[in-house]
Amino acid sequence: MTTTPLVLLTGLDADAMASVMMALQWDAPRAVTVRHTIDVEAQRLTRLVSDVDGVVEHVHVDLDHACVGCALREDVMPTLERLADDGRWGSIIAHLPVASGAEQVCAILMHDQVLSAKLHVSSVLAVVSGPTARDDVLGDDLLRERRLHTSVDDTRGVAEVQAAQVEYADAVVVVGDVDGTDRHLLEMLMRPGARDVIDHLALDTAAIVGGRRPHEDAEAWVDPSHAAPVGLVESGGAWTVELTSDRPFHPERLMANLEALGGGARRSRGCFWLPTRHDQVCEWDGAGGQLSVGPCQHGSTEPHTRLLVTGIDDDRDELVATFTACLLTDAELAERGAIWESREDGFEPWLGPTRQPA
Repeated sequence: MTTTPLVLLTGLDADAMASVMMALQWDAPRAVTVRHTIDVEAQRLTRLVSDVDGVVEHVHVDLDHACVGCALREDVMPTLERLADDGRWGSIIAHLPVASGAEQVCAILMHDQVLSAKLHVSSVLAVVSGPTARDDVLGDDLLRERRLHTSVDDTRGVAEVQAAQVEYADAVVVVGDVDGTDRHLLEMLMRPGARDVIDHLALDTAAIVGGRRPHEDAEAWVDPSHAAPVGLVESGGAWTVELTSDRPFHPERLMANLEALGGGARRSRGCFWLPTRHDQVCEWDGAGGQLSVGPCQHGSTEPHTRLLVTGIDDDRDELVATFTACLLTDAELAERGAIWESREDGFEPWLGPTRQPA
């Protein structure tokens, strides 16, 4: 059975996303576009559906709680299914709400047999504004400060969102001029094998619409506990270094060095473990000087320590030394082992209470 190809657009710049959407619409065969926007203050979702002949639908939907999850459940997914059922169009280009990701849509289509019989994700594109690319990936602005938040309680940083969109994408589409170092920075964040940064005026629409997204590869790349080796990658002033060990972090030294490891104008992500939490994989997610840690919700359950850090600064050697200094030493392992009994380790606000060995 033939399924309708679906292209998902993510990004932070609404104008840039609209430019990419229109470029794809004109070149894709029998394409329909659907653009969703969230007005947090008005608690309203707007849906705009159009094709080459003009506007098909322009609808406002009042939401009890304006957020991406509610928008997906109440309108985005039902609309995509309805457009696929209509029969007038051969492809769908979906402009997702600004500052939202494509992960939930992809997950739903992977696990919903009814929907997956009608739709398949051909590509996920991360749209980036070239002139602001560096600030959007490494800066310390909050979404709220730019009025890009998707709900009243959205406290995310701009860099956290844009970096995650780039990492999950099959290609990055840049609108406007981009600095050479910034282009390499974007490539460093992308999935190996998908490191394609494209000017929006040079889109290969046939390839974008005609492909099929390698869902398993994409999910593995963004999995915090993913362990495929990366090593050190350098390109045009940008770099990614893999910091890995089978040893846990020392709780006190890690706490003292959180800023050095996860702060500054860098992107860092991965997982770690602590001797006080020997059976818990902990997630690490840092961007633009903001860092969050918490229990890893999925992926490997085998404790290990692995951080991928991307930057454009000259302090990589210092970063590696700090990482090594935070790990348990040979003497500490010989004296106390890798499993410690402790009522508190300082990470309770983020990881919950310690669990004592039986």
